[in-house]
Amino acid sequence: MKPGQTLWTKEQLILAINLYSKIRFGQMHANNAEVKDLAGIIDRSPSAIARKLGNFASFDPKLQARGVRGLENASKLDKQVWQEYMHNWDQQFIESEVLLAQKKNTTIEALNPIDEEDFEPMEGRQAVRSVMVRLNQTAFRKMVLSNFDNKCCITGIDQISLLVASHILPWSKDEGNRLNPKNGLALNCLHDKAFDRGLLTITEDLKIKVSSLLLKSAVPSVAQNFAAYEGKPLNAPKKFSLDAEFLKVHNGTFKP
Repeated sequence: MKPGQTLWTKEQLILAINLYSKIRFGQMHANNAEVKDLAGIIDRSPSAIARKLGNFASFDPKLQARGVRGLENASKLDKQVWQEYMHNWDQQFIESEVLLAQKKNTTIEALNPIDEEDFEPMEGRQAVRSVMVRLNQTAFRKMVLSNFDNKCCITGIDQISLLVASHILPWSKDEGNRLNPKNGLALNCLHDKAFDRGLLTITEDLKIKVSSLLLKSAVPSVAQNFAAYEGKPLNAPKKFSLDAEFLKVHNGTFKP
């Protein structure tokens, strides 16, 4: 360690990996506004934050598979925090969001604003539960879209307002992976609905599979939007690999 430098604390690393999970790979540099914001919060330089994000990248198997090595000299504590985060994603992410809100003297609700147009007012416990569900969905959306470079992983559409963070394992089926980006696809609204209805799936080797119910259609728009992608490779995620077991479960709901 160079003179004047101080060791990273676990709290600082938790906030750094929270940021790592939410921003696109190409944005992990010192000039990024979110990097600068975190630097001010934890009293580190933007360059130090960027280097730490690079240290985390060195552990990421998806980046390793792409030949991206990340930065060397990661510490044992870096690796410990990475493993804790990856093996218990939902709990660790929520705890890191709570910590970030505390550091910013704000609330989780303020960090993850809900689209009021889609929010139906409720009362009592049901209202609290509804707000928390929507907060989780907002955070999940940001992580999943950044994982696919803010583009539909089938069509490449990059109009964010048309994109959905689609769960591979449904929200109601796996409470432990509701916020895990390995359980998410960035899809446009049309393909999200087809995926949800089992008319479209992704194989374990990341190939697009379209139901014959769509392939047999004589409607030109169906051919253009679905048949054209049959058997094509998915636009692969940039950081977090999709979980093969999650894909396998979804394949079981597919309507051939």
